[in-house]
Amino acid sequence: MRKLTGSIFLTFSILLINSCDNATNDNTNSADNNQNTYSTELVKFSTKHFAGSGNCAECHSSLRDEAGNDVSIDKDWRSTMMANASKDPFWQAKVHTEIIRNPDYKEIIEEKCATCHMPMAKKQAEFDGKDIKIFDDGFLNPDNKYHKLAMDGVSCTLCHQIQDDGKLGTKESFSGNFTIDKDTEKPDREIYGPFTNPLTMPMRTRVGFTPTYSPHVNESKLCATCHTLYTPTIGEDGNIIGEIPEQTPYLEWEYSKFGDGGDDDISCQGCHMPQAVGKVKISNRPGMLQGREPFYKHYFVGGNVFMLKILKRNIEELKLTAEKEHFDRTIQRTIDMLKSSAELQIGNITKNGNILEVPITVINKSGHKLPTGYPSRRVWIHFVVKDKNNNIIFESGKSSDDGKIYGNNSDYTNSYEPHYQVIDSEDKVQIYESVMADTSGNVTYTLLKGAYYIKDNRLLPEGFNKQNAPEDIEVKGNAKTDSDFIDGQDTVLYKVDTTGFEGPFIIEAKLKYQSIAYSFYKDLLNDESNSKYVQIFKLFYEEENNEGYTITEVSKTY
Repeated sequence: MRKLTGSIFLTFSILLINSCDNATNDNTNSADNNQNTYSTELVKFSTKHFAGSGNCAECHSSLRDEAGNDVSIDKDWRSTMMANASKDPFWQAKVHTEIIRNPDYKEIIEEKCATCHMPMAKKQAEFDGKDIKIFDDGFLNPDNKYHKLAMDGVSCTLCHQIQDDGKLGTKESFSGNFTIDKDTEKPDREIYGPFTNPLTMPMRTRVGFTPTYSPHVNESKLCATCHTLYTPTIGEDGNIIGEIPEQTPYLEWEYSKFGDGGDDDISCQGCHMPQAVGKVKISNRPGMLQGREPFYKHYFVGGNVFMLKILKRNIEELKLTAEKEHFDRTIQRTIDMLKSSAELQIGNITKNGNILEVPITVINKSGHKLPTGYPSRRVWIHFVVKDKNNNIIFESGKSSDDGKIYGNNSDYTNSYEPHYQVIDSEDKVQIYESVMADTSGNVTYTLLKGAYYIKDNRLLPEGFNKQNAPEDIEVKGNAKTDSDFIDGQDTVLYKVDTTGFEGPFIIEAKLKYQSIAYSFYKDLLNDESNSKYVQIFKLFYEEENNEGYTITEVSKTY
């Protein structure tokens, strides 16, 4: 562990007080305040409606598929961003700054953000008629009655209790408006799984739920409840004037060729929870259980390598339940997912006098926009041309360790980088991203100030028709009229002046990804003096290299 000194140590100590208690006391009505011990044991608790991941792991661990691979649910889940949704220091810092900037809407912000990042705590407090709070004496505080539920993140008995009530996949269910049974007593509470005729007695006896078959747990509409999120917009007069789609992966997928009714119906689970090899005995007890298939591994893999590395580096500080080897596996899966998400191609290179013209095509191989999700994410092209002596004569999109992209307006000014069809100078960079604007048309990174997207040129999935896309997922800015920006791909023409240099010329292109753009990080620092959560995230951020992860690369000599 690093050495913390002075005010940073004091700040970190404050955060630890508001961090996670991993004690395994089943009584959630009394807090264990012993801060002297720490372990990575999964949390155990039992309430009227939920149970801890540690309770479930007793039976759903030590699982293997027919190839002998360990597919234990607890090992795969505990190091994912879903498991650590409430412990994510960027999320904590961002939510806190939203409250600082919009204090009149503190209750709305906390309820909105707890819904999908602390879903069991939020739902249980709602059922109990109690306050839904994150900070101060709220869910992050170990003395709070719902602390254990909150710090268990997006856990087993939350997702598997979401009912297929006819709303799933519709706007009525989005923004965390899922339905969980409020009234049925244990052990008669239904918990849904993908297999018919489940053996019910072990789960009824040990954790108080009745396993029930329902096909919706394998369908994208289940994921859509939280991964389609709308946040309110506050106007200049301080009143809520509407809402903005904060993230829409489900809608993007639905509108692509991969969505329901498309040529290739591939679900969220199909990519982000890959199938095990053959049959799996889904519980380690009783011994007479037969194997079931398909078994979806609980990888919940995405693209957030940067935050996973921060979590791995700060396991004890953040009181996480995953160990380094768990994070190593999840990080590698995430890198593999990124590498499979896109392809780069160098087209027909020509030379017009001394001007070298190089078309670069980016192909989106994912089932939604690339990048998708929260608007801090961006993908860009790092393009380099070298002469015969390996001297760089042109470079666009170089990034620094702290996350800046050279030439990118948003990292150095309050503006943003437009979408380009032609790049002919090094201060232009092709960045695929969504950029919010407030009611005055100024770029903003405050969600509740976001009135619309002034730019959204994120790469479209195959089958996505930008000409008639619904308003919530439509292309914004220059990309809308770019004839090369079409479903599944975009082509950018680079023009390089080679005067004074000799070939053969080496052309290199990389497609890079950041889950937290430097511009979002820079904006957080405006509240550094007022937020211990920003102070702590700054410490974590500065420790980790954020130059971006290379999705794919290509080179050619001309």
